[in-house]
Amino acid sequence: QVQLVESGGGLVQPGGSLRLSCAASGSISSINAMGWYRQAPGKQRELVARVTSGGSTNYADSVKGRFTISRDNAKNTVYLQMNSLKPEDTAVYYCNILISRGNYWGQGTQVTVSS
Repeated sequence: QVQLVESGGGLVQPGGSLRLSCAASGSISSINAMGWYRQAPGKQRELVARVTSGGSTNYADSVKGRFTISRDNAKNTVYLQMNSLKPEDTAVYYCNILISRGNYWGQGTQVTVSS
């Protein structure tokens, strides 16, 4: 069984920063990729950022230059540093990992950007 525990969401003013963390545990031998997705009300879930086991990253165009994804392989943890946050970044953010058995999702953490 695989568990993903997310933390770091909350309420922040426009222009502010937040750091999300997601720790994976359980029956995991190796993680191929780790990423963050988000879903705003009335919208489909979308990829925010993703990092492979080799360190390659990709970002949604809307967050390039503002968000940075990183991972600590020893801790099976992925981070998302979010700077210069905008109201349109408001969403539930979900952690995702890809292992040999498939995709696994966290429970989601709310990020609200509002003055």
